[in-house]
Amino acid sequence: MDIRRITPDYAVSPQIEPEDLPEIAAQGFRTLVCNRPDAENPMELSSEIMRVATEAAGLRFIDNPVTHPTMTPERIATQAAALGDGPVLAYCASGTRSSILWSLAQAGRMPADDILSATARAGYDLSALRPRLDSAQT
Repeated sequence: MDIRRITPDYAVSPQIEPEDLPEIAAQGFRTLVCNRPDAENPMELSSEIMRVATEAAGLRFIDNPVTHPTMTPERIATQAAALGDGPVLAYCASGTRSSILWSLAQAGRMPADDILSATARAGYDLSALRPRLDSAQT
């Protein structure tokens, strides 16, 4: 597992597996958000299998599958709503989409510099988002 904290209550990770869930729970996470579409995963890592395993570990599961073309305002709002159920661990293939969703959910709420600094500290260079983040500030 490669959990990277963006804030104290939000972290991202590349794909996780059911056997990772006890450690995720032990680290204090309460909600797991899957940002990876089932089409990208083998059946044993499908969202339904992950949901069952996540709930068995005592965590809340939110399925919010996203690709870059489907990163809609609705998907961003779903991610933003999950932040209230923290601490949250969101995962996708590399953690990048989960970082982008968090960043877009913070646009207009946090300065763009703070958003980009937080993701950069976690190892994600999202500087290409700056125009979109800046436009939300006005």
